[in-house]
Amino acid sequence: MTDTDPIEAALADGQTTLIEGDAKRLLADCGLSSPDGELVHSAEAAVDAAERVGYPVVTKVSAPTVQHKSEWGDGAGVAVGLEDADAVREAADRIFATADERDVDAAVYVEAGADLDAGLEVIVGGTRDPSFGPTVLVGLGGVAVEVLQDTSHRIAPISTAEAIEMTHDLEASPLFDGYRGPSAVDRGAVADAIVTVGDLLVERESITEVEVNPLLVRAEDAVALDALVTLED
Repeated sequence: MTDTDPIEAALADGQTTLIEGDAKRLLADCGLSSPDGELVHSAEAAVDAAERVGYPVVTKVSAPTVQHKSEWGDGAGVAVGLEDADAVREAADRIFATADERDVDAAVYVEAGADLDAGLEVIVGGTRDPSFGPTVLVGLGGVAVEVLQDTSHRIAPISTAEAIEMTHDLEASPLFDGYRGPSAVDRGAVADAIVTVGDLLVERESITEVEVNPLLVRAEDAVALDALVTLED
């Protein structure tokens, strides 16, 4: 853990979710990487951050009260594939303007863009079930998880071998091996993410839910493109 624990800080502020940057920092402390990103509070600061992380970038609304960023503000919450300063400034201005209209105390998270065609989008999640305790799941990521309902579940904690078995449980399992795609992706990296989420739920009782969606799984690694951590109320 870093010196400032994001969970303790959020609970002290009365928050029931971690903002994306803090959620990713928590996961990074446990070994699950994410693209470089910075939290900023003005459009000009967003441009400066984009210069540092490198184009193309993504801008996202960042506020404890906003969980589904892509649906927020009629699409203002997320802008992808931004190639220059003008595009970043416009996207950030739109986020801040929408936040003002909705009386939301928001910042902007500027993150290095990722090539989604270079891998497979997966969801890795976990929740604290009232009957079974910490449980984990894996499935195809993005909107596919809602449409296909193709997920595998286990009670945490689990081993890496059990987590790999979860990926084989999926009807979409052939996609991990490059079915009609450019190459196979790293099931081991997915398994590591599942184990990480399960261990977090076991070790941190204040966490009620973790969702990494999408986890972009590539030939040799996996990177968390979005993350949500929900805390006890």
